[in-house]
Amino acid sequence: MDCPKCNSVMEKVAYQNIKVDRCTGCQGIWFDLLEHKQLKGMAGSEKIDIGSARTKPSAEAGNINCPVCQTRMTRLVDVTQPHIQYESCPVCYGVFFDAGEFRDYKAETILDFFRDLSAKERR
Repeated sequence: MDCPKCNSVMEKVAYQNIKVDRCTGCQGIWFDLLEHKQLKGMAGSEKIDIGSARTKPSAEAGNINCPVCQTRMTRLVDVTQPHIQYESCPVCYGVFFDAGEFRDYKAETILDFFRDLSAKERR
């Protein structure tokens, strides 16, 4: 499988009994259906996300295809942490997090709560 953002080869990475695909180039992570939600609840699973959040692949949002079924992916925002944006496949429901985004997704903090509250007040 090739990375949907930078076209580098993806490698299998396992945490407990869940295997995800991590890009050997940009370090982004592909999660099959609901794997990101399962791993979010597992202590220590952030270790699979080894990339720097400062590394951003060159592909533009909305211009990438699913590495599994080649369907155009959709950019989504995490409801509880709106600063986290990731791509999702509307057909196979896999998701792609850029490097560092899974660690951030997993580490919901009180700061995230207040950031979300502040954003709601501005609307």
